[in-house]
Amino acid sequence: MPTTAWSIPILSSEKIDVRYVAKLASLALSDDEIDRFGAQLADLLTHVDALAELDTSAVPATAQVIESRNVARPDAVAPCLDRETVLAQAPARQGAFFRVPRIIAS
Repeated sequence: MPTTAWSIPILSSEKIDVRYVAKLASLALSDDEIDRFGAQLADLLTHVDALAELDTSAVPATAQVIESRNVARPDAVAPCLDRETVLAQAPARQGAFFRVPRIIAS
């Protein structure tokens, strides 16, 4: 496969077998869908190839495109429901706990 100066592989839609990819994804596609998605894939790859030609040498590497920060509210004690009131609504209980079906075999 040809590559750019940044070692990004250039893909061509001719090298991608849409029917095979659909089979790998367990998708049953009609012949019309294969043709339509093949054309869409070709358009997408053409666009990606155009993006690969852009000079990004002055752009710093980043993992986020927008600033990321933690947003936390202060902990505050608030009234809650009474345990017995809540457990009375449970379909099954065991002492002071909800009884649920086993999901992991022992």
